[in-house]
Amino acid sequence: MKPKQAGSRETVWMSRSEVAQVLEVAPVTVARWAAQGKLPYAMTLGGRRRFRREDILAIARRLTQAPAARVVPKSRRSG
Repeated sequence: MKPKQAGSRETVWMSRSEVAQVLEVAPVTVARWAAQGKLPYAMTLGGRRRFRREDILAIARRLTQAPAARVVPKSRRSG
């Protein structure tokens, strides 16, 4: 094993359940988003998806900055 160089950044990988906790969704939603191409991932030799922590944290920041969807009751919709 090589010693870590000063200032080097090691990639930290997250499991589907860890990503689900960060994004506050169900693990099945994470799997669906990955299959749809909405979340970048790498596949392990065992067939499991792994997600780079920096990618997931960037997505989480974007989601928290996005304006909340406004829900309008059916009774107040026009048309």
